[in-house]
Amino acid sequence: MESDYAKQGKTAAIVAYLTIIGTIIAFFMNQESKNQFASFHIRQALGINICFYLLGALASIFDSWAISSAFYIFIFVLWIFGLITAIREEQKTVPILGPQFQVWFSFIK
Repeated sequence: MESDYAKQGKTAAIVAYLTIIGTIIAFFMNQESKNQFASFHIRQALGINICFYLLGALASIFDSWAISSAFYIFIFVLWIFGLITAIREEQKTVPILGPQFQVWFSFIK
């Protein structure tokens, strides 16, 4: 468990993982307080959502159930991992791309 600071940003962090709309809502929820815990999870959720759309477009080109299934399992695992770490008030990056999400979306403060 983190400090009270993490507790203050916990709601925005959890909302961020509820689709791309949730990420946008969490972004605006965090504009006033600029909570670093919430910002961390907003960056992670934004990266997962963008990966979902980009990899989904790529997987649709192949028209294969095996590729589509692997894609959905990969995104689901990233999503569950991020959501669980937000609920536990931890700042762990999602596997594989998480550190890059923090760099690419560093403009989210």
